[in-house]
Amino acid sequence: MKLLSDRFALITGASQGLGRELALAYARADVRGLALVARRKESLQKLKSDINKIAPAATLAIIQADLGSVTDIDRVAAITLEACGGRLDVLVNNASTLGPVPLPYLLDYPVDDFQQVLNVNLVAPFLLIQNLLAAMIDHGGSIINVTSDAGRVGYPGWGAYGISKFGLEGLSQTWAAELAETPVRVNWVDPGNLNTAMHRDAEPNEDPSAWADPAAVTDIFLFLASEAGQHVRGQRLEAQSQLAQCNNKRISHVATAWPAFDQRYPQNRRNEIGQSNDRFSFTFGTERRSAAGAPWPGP
Repeated sequence: MKLLSDRFALITGASQGLGRELALAYARADVRGLALVARRKESLQKLKSDINKIAPAATLAIIQADLGSVTDIDRVAAITLEACGGRLDVLVNNASTLGPVPLPYLLDYPVDDFQQVLNVNLVAPFLLIQNLLAAMIDHGGSIINVTSDAGRVGYPGWGAYGISKFGLEGLSQTWAAELAETPVRVNWVDPGNLNTAMHRDAEPNEDPSAWADPAAVTDIFLFLASEAGQHVRGQRLEAQSQLAQCNNKRISHVATAWPAFDQRYPQNRRNEIGQSNDRFSFTFGTERRSAAGAPWPGP
């Protein structure tokens, strides 16, 4: 599936969890190049080795950085621009930090930790978009911010993490509104409960086997990064809700894939976006997916 063969993507928080699975999924989609950012160099090197086996022709840049540092953010942007030749197509702001564990209530929250969580989870996405927008604005591109249900509901104990995600949702909406007349689209995705190290740290008394494998939610990120998702903008998407709704159902054009899209674009506009089966067919679960030029058989 060569959905991303002409695209260069930057993924933050790429060394583990969802970020790692996104990098591998983009490699399988024949991505032109990847800039991968994380704090752990060894994990990044292992990921690079795995991607080289999947997509040996892809350009890869691994960047060890602390996204709580403005200096490091500037360095990430500079290395990415050099690696992509000045043209960036996809920016996935996935990196997050949880803060101190066990998770303290706000009354006891250390101010330095609070500030660090906001810097990584909110300020870094703002600065990366600001620094890299010029590399996307002429030809268009996709910005995908990773949010959380903790950014819509104030859960006790989720403190700075939840507050940072509230901020990220507002940041995403504002960027989307300000870029509405440009070819750069902004969407934000809530991946749902995932079996990741960070989630296990946050809720050590819960059963992680009840949470989804991060690899199970990558399709929506592929869609938003690809040409098929180019008309979806300014939307909050819940990855696991879409999986539940679409499992074992064939989606033959983009407009029916997400109900919010239905409301934003009338029928005549949707027909332009996804003529019958000839643009993009997208399914979840066990059914196969068909890229552009591979129409579904039958009605």
